[in-house]
Amino acid sequence: MRFLYLLFLFVSLQAVQAQNQFSVEGISYKTALENAKTEGKPVFVMLYADWCPHCNQMKKEVFSDQKVMDFLNKNYVCVWKNIEKEEGIALKNKFKTTSLPSFLFLDSNETLLYALKGEMKTPEFLAEAGYALNPKFQLPNLEKDFLADTGNATKFFNYLNTLKKGKDRTELSIPTHIYLQTKSDEQLISETNWRVIANGVTDINSREFQYVLKHQKEFVAVASQNRVDRKIESIVNELLRPLVDNLDTINYYKQREVAKSIKLQKTDSIVFKYDLTLAERTEKWNFYKKVTLEDTEKLAWNDASFLKEIGQTYLKHIDDKESLKKSISWVQHSLELNDSYDGTLLVSKLYNKIKDKKSALKYAKDAKAIGKEMGWNTKDVDALLAELNSK
Repeated sequence: MRFLYLLFLFVSLQAVQAQNQFSVEGISYKTALENAKTEGKPVFVMLYADWCPHCNQMKKEVFSDQKVMDFLNKNYVCVWKNIEKEEGIALKNKFKTTSLPSFLFLDSNETLLYALKGEMKTPEFLAEAGYALNPKFQLPNLEKDFLADTGNATKFFNYLNTLKKGKDRTELSIPTHIYLQTKSDEQLISETNWRVIANGVTDINSREFQYVLKHQKEFVAVASQNRVDRKIESIVNELLRPLVDNLDTINYYKQREVAKSIKLQKTDSIVFKYDLTLAERTEKWNFYKKVTLEDTEKLAWNDASFLKEIGQTYLKHIDDKESLKKSISWVQHSLELNDSYDGTLLVSKLYNKIKDKKSALKYAKDAKAIGKEMGWNTKDVDALLAELNSK
């Protein structure tokens, strides 16, 4: 009897576990739309990828919860699609999905009612899935209310705040500019309209952003220096990051001039880092050298870690002696800011590369002493010392 009881308990536990295990097997998107028409329900779509940790966490924590699945199955026709497979690819493209996981709430005619993106906990997800059922919170109605009174800040923010739950910032630009077109330049300088600009303006050449650049003191007065600085930095990042990520060198070099035209050190520093990143990824070492020789002391002089990164790149990819000497001075300055084993060893290697054995030995011994004092493994410097002493 004891054996039978344990067997029954094991089978029951396995059944419960299987019931709570999230499954991606399901109906096609086309069938979901047909079922939605028949059942009079909206469609819920999760777009995910197997390699996405946030997607996997949602599956493990949220969609394995029976009350979540009961709510979804009661109120929606549910579809789960991998963005790297057939229907998932088509849906990703159709709804311009760039963030994962992405959750789409659609009517049976494929109108987007609501959208969410990113990882969230069960209570937050259930609340949002409930809002998606309420016409008052659905995007088509919020958009209609806003377009009926485009200068109304409350209606604009109701629409924008729901829109940005599932869309990237660039997609907030259209309603933002529709709203801002109802405002004169002078009206832009208010706490409310600053929030509009900060949340929705992504075009560096737009009237609104150019006005911010020319009237920074006035905007600081209604916002803060930190908020204005963050906006300027974010808009430069939004301009340049996609071009660097896609290795689009032609458009990058065009747009970097637009960013440089802002003529602020904080934006010059951002451009400097993107210049170096793009040069490394495309192996344009002459451009890398040109940029660093021109601007390292102006834009990276107080960043010890960054100075060492540049020195490491010179060690690997730059060969002319005068430029290498310059890189040595940068890494030496990083040691003045923050004395370190790796920085001291790097100076030794750079001196070794320009065949200055005496200086290379000095810094190698210094690095050895630092490593020994800290109790670290010094095999790298030991190998360098052996090489230098054999010459």
